[in-house]
Amino acid sequence: MIVCQHDTAVVILSYNGTKWHELFLPKIVEQAATGYDVIVVDNASTDDTYDYVATNFPTVKLLRIGLNMGFANGYYQALKDIQAKYYILLSADFEVTEQWFPPLHQAMELHPDMAACQPKIRYWRERELFEYAGAGGAFMDKLGYLFCRGRIFFDIEKDKQQYEDNIEVFWASGGCLVVRADLYHMVGGLDPEFYAHMEEVDLCWRLKNAGYRIGYIGKSVVYHVGGSVISYGSPQKLYYNFRNNLILIIKNEQKRRLVWLFPFRLLLDGVAGMRLLFTGHFKETYTIFKAHMHVYRTLPIWLRRRKDNHKFITRRNLEGIYPRSIVWDYFVLGKKKFTQLKWQPKKL
Repeated sequence: MIVCQHDTAVVILSYNGTKWHELFLPKIVEQAATGYDVIVVDNASTDDTYDYVATNFPTVKLLRIGLNMGFANGYYQALKDIQAKYYILLSADFEVTEQWFPPLHQAMELHPDMAACQPKIRYWRERELFEYAGAGGAFMDKLGYLFCRGRIFFDIEKDKQQYEDNIEVFWASGGCLVVRADLYHMVGGLDPEFYAHMEEVDLCWRLKNAGYRIGYIGKSVVYHVGGSVISYGSPQKLYYNFRNNLILIIKNEQKRRLVWLFPFRLLLDGVAGMRLLFTGHFKETYTIFKAHMHVYRTLPIWLRRRKDNHKFITRRNLEGIYPRSIVWDYFVLGKKKFTQLKWQPKKL
């Protein structure tokens, strides 16, 4: 058990991450003086991650996991052994900035009903752009599709300080996720069966079903490399996106909506698959089919998880759900930027 000196543990899950630690860990350790402990969790790396961190960063605490079973499972295992008031789940390929931490900590202290939050996330390679996952605040539409301020599907905005506010969102990026440790454990933590992608959305949805808020803090800025483990646009990423988005709905949606939404989403996925098939993207079509087959095969598991989650449901917090279809607005109506949606999230 690691007992933190500060009330916050910055927990970095690392798989073969030496090159990222060389780039980014010095700044993270330097900024630790603003009020957090740094813990690196070696997720069964095959490089010299553990020895490199131990030798070069003596103030960093280390945990080692013997078998890599994915991002979600790595954190699920590690956080059972870390005692703190707040966890910050920080991916190894993130660069922090000066004073990135105080606005996040202040927001959590100011809003005791806020279970989790994230900073503004920009793209490391093109630093004026928002990053794909999280960006300037993350939402879900009425059909369960995810999007962000600053990134709707394939259109990514430049950061022109248009999203400097503090707002309530539906989910916070797992790449830099601040979460209350007691609430994290209360709702069961990250679901290890997700492996990777959308596990943080599942966690946030459970927290919101328990009546808590999720926040975006615009004055805190970090940069994300992205795609360092599972690359953007890869069949593997496509598989987890289609599979895990359906699982999200099964586990967390209200029953009266689930009975029509789940079959409707299967239909929409089928339309997407047929479109890919007719345009010659045979591998992508098969990937969607494979994702669906996994969901059907494991449906009893998710229905049991849904039943387990029911005991945490109090007052469902629906803030951060866009009341229209983002797919329709983007692909049919041509609304490429958040400001074109004519919908405003709630201020914190």
